[in-house]
Amino acid sequence: MTFSALKLLALGVAFSALAGCSAVTRIEEIGDPPPLAAIGAPGSPVGGALGSIPLPPPAPPSHNMNALWAAGSSSFFRDPRASRPGDIITVNISVADTAKLSNTTSRGRTNSDNANLTNFFGLEVPMAAGTGMDPSSIVKMGSDTSNVGTGSVNRSEAISLTLAAMVTQVLPNGNLVIGGHQQVRVNNELRDLQVSGIVRKEDITNANTVDLSQIAEARISYGGRGTVSDVQQPRYGSQLFDILMPF
Repeated sequence: MTFSALKLLALGVAFSALAGCSAVTRIEEIGDPPPLAAIGAPGSPVGGALGSIPLPPPAPPSHNMNALWAAGSSSFFRDPRASRPGDIITVNISVADTAKLSNTTSRGRTNSDNANLTNFFGLEVPMAAGTGMDPSSIVKMGSDTSNVGTGSVNRSEAISLTLAAMVTQVLPNGNLVIGGHQQVRVNNELRDLQVSGIVRKEDITNANTVDLSQIAEARISYGGRGTVSDVQQPRYGSQLFDILMPF
């Protein structure tokens, strides 16, 4: 293979790696701020259309236009809390976790085995003659084993956020599946916050809010991208080297 062919092959591999790492998109965005995602359903892919937002089912027609009671209502006065697909609910995210673990393991063992053959029907001397064997010390073995291990974990996390989410689905048991997506762009730096989970209607307050501790299967994502975040990430070459290098 000629040198030119090797160069073309190396360029092809490099461009393939760039495409797999979404580097082409980042190169196209050089000089522009990070684009905001289109408004869509919280559970839909980024860039979903506005029409993908979940809508509540249509209210059943009322046979008596003068009646105060609407068909299908669960109470005389309408509950302002979120209960149907498309309704909005405020999620209070407050995380203050602290974990500290410390483990120490120590193990030791010593073995010693001795065996002799000083008397064997008077034949121990003829057996040892010419062999250099000492009947008083046939077998003598010993071993020492020791193991010491120490491990510790010290972690502290604190997050305090408020996010408006949307009801995307009502489960058969009445629980609500919620999802929210919020983006803030400041000086070419994009902050992205996403939340999803399952909420009981009973846990929603009169102010139409719910705390993170009351959300089952909660998934919280808080990150961003931009010029500042880019500096904090290792280069593609360094990441590839760490993956391929076995030592």
